[in-house]
Parts: sequence; structure tokens; C-alpha cells
Amino acid sequence: MILYHGTNIDFKAIDLDKCVPFKDFGKGFYLTDIREQAEALAQKKSRLFRGSPIVQEYVFIPEDAEKAGLKMLRFETPSKEWAEFIFNNRNRNSGFHHDYDIIYGPIANDGVAYLLGRYEEGSIDLDELAKELEFRDLNNQYYFGTQKAIKLLKRL
Repeated sequence: MILYHGTNIDFKAIDLDKCVPFKDFGKGFYLTDIREQAEALAQKKSRLFRGSPIVQEYVFIPEDAEKAGLKMLRFETPSKEWAEFIFNNRNRNSGFHHDYDIIYGPIANDGVAYLLGRYEEGSIDLDELAKELEFRDLNNQYYFGTQKAIKLLKRL
């Protein structure tokens, strides 16, 4: 499968140390299987941080991850488990850490961030949060969080 990464600066090697923490699935390298989504992110990053919009393409073979015994997690749709996982990863005070190499699932957009804030303040519970998330138009994301996972990405 082909995965895309939208950025404002081209680079040859993926450096996990340069990845931003407290994202949906934690600190890691994020890609999507939707080219238009990567293009939009590249445009946004270049507006915010200067540079030029760049979409990097990578080949990823999921069977190679299975053969290598990598720990993977998949969220097909928004769910209570997905919402709680994202909440824990984004919460700077939780001390939450997972040991997954690769994670696939929907992206929590700004509307989702608002809902997560309401959940954190206690104005909605986890069931209501999950129900609200079902009606969002969400895109896909792939998280690669370890060097073992990164080695499976081949740049085109």
C-alpha cells in the first residue's frame, strides 16, 4: 500500500526524536492512505511554519509488520476505546504510554478535540463522547512509533 506524509520540509530519514508528542496515538511518525489529506496538511504546515508543501510517498506492506511480530492496534471506526486512547495520548498530565509499533485509525480533528475537552471537564461521559464521534467525517491516519516500524517504510 502507498502511504502519504504531508510536510513543509523535505527530509530523507525519519527521525522519531523530531516527532511531536501528545498527538492522537502518541509521539510518532504519521501518514495517511488519502493523498488529498496529506496535501491539505502539507499546505497547512507551509502556511504556519513556512517552507513549501511537500507530500512524501512511502510503500508499506502490512504483512511485513505481521511477519516481524510488530505490535499493532487498529481502530476501524470511532469508538469509546478509540476516544479514550486519544484522550490519554493527548493528556499531558496522564503519564500514559503505550508500546504499540503501528496504529491505524481515524484522525481526531479540531471538532473532536473540542469533544475531548468536554469529556475531560466532565460535561459529557464516555458513552456520549463515543456517540458524538460517530457522526464526524474523519480521515485515516497511520502511526509508526518505533524504529522497527519505521524500517518497514520505503520512500518512493
